[in-house]
Amino acid sequence: MKILCFGSLNIDYTYRVDHFVQPGETLAAESLQVFSGGKGLNQAIALARAGAETCMAGAVGEDGRFLLEELTAAGVHTDHVSILQQVRTGNAIIQNDKTGDNCILLYGGANRAVTEAQADEVLRHFSAGDWLLLQNEINNLPYIMRRAHERGLRIAFNPSPMEQRVLDFPLEYVDLFLLNRVEAAQLAGTDGAADGLLSGLREKFPGAAVVLTLGAQGAVYADSEQTIRQAAYPAEAVDTTAAGDTFTGFFLASLLRGEGVPQAMALAARAAAIAVTRRGAAPSIPTREQAAAFGR
Repeated sequence: MKILCFGSLNIDYTYRVDHFVQPGETLAAESLQVFSGGKGLNQAIALARAGAETCMAGAVGEDGRFLLEELTAAGVHTDHVSILQQVRTGNAIIQNDKTGDNCILLYGGANRAVTEAQADEVLRHFSAGDWLLLQNEINNLPYIMRRAHERGLRIAFNPSPMEQRVLDFPLEYVDLFLLNRVEAAQLAGTDGAADGLLSGLREKFPGAAVVLTLGAQGAVYADSEQTIRQAAYPAEAVDTTAAGDTFTGFFLASLLRGEGVPQAMALAARAAAIAVTRRGAAPSIPTREQAAAFGR
C-alpha cells in the first residue's frame, strides 16, 4: 500500500518579527531564514519520516530543484514532480512572532500550473487500496479527486487554506478530512464547540471520518463507530508553521502501518509537539523514533 501526496512545494521566506506587521506599518525584521515548505512537501516529509512509503506529485520551477533533494533525503519518491521552465516555484512569506505564532502570504507559482494531463499520468501509477493525500494549495483539485475516486484510491483531504470554492469540490469522494477548528466551521457551515462541529461534519459527510485538531486542546477523531480524543503534549512553541502538517503525516502513516486510531492520534500529537519547538517548516518535522520517545 502506497500513499501519494499530490500537493504544493514552496520556498519559505521566514521573517522573525516582534509582532505581525499592521496596515500602513513598516516593520524591521529581526532575521530572515529560507526553508523548504508548502503543505504538500511538509506532509510528504512527515509521512516518510513516520515510516510510510510516500510519493510526491506536484510542480516546481528551476529555482525549486533543491526541494526535490530535500524530499529525496527524507525518503520521499519524487518521480511525479514536474520541473517547469517558465514558472517560478511557489513561495510563502511567513512572519513568525515572539510568541511562536505565524501569519503567511502565499504565491502559488508552479503549484497553480498542475495540468489534467499531469494528474492522469501520475494517477495511473496508483490503484485501489492506495491513499491520496490532498491540500488546497494546487489547482485542478476537483479533477484529481474525481480521477482518483474512479481508480479506487482512498482520499484524505486537508482543505487548507480553506476558501469558498472548496464547497464546490466533489467532497463526497473524501474518506478522511483533516481539519482545524476554523476549517471545520467553514466546511460544516456552522460554528461552536468541537463536538458540534464534528456532529455537523458527520451529518454532512456520513461516509467520511474526521480528524479535528484543536491546538493546545489536543485533537478529536470521529467516524460512524467511534469518537477518540487525544490531549496535546506540553511544549514550548517557537514556530507553529508545520505543526498541523506534521500531525497529518504521522497520523496517516500510522494508519497505513496497521496501527489503531488511538495509537495514530497519540504518535501524531507527540510529533506535532516536537515540531513546534523547532524553527522552519519541513526542518521541524521529527523522525518516528523521536516522536515515539517524546513525553515518555
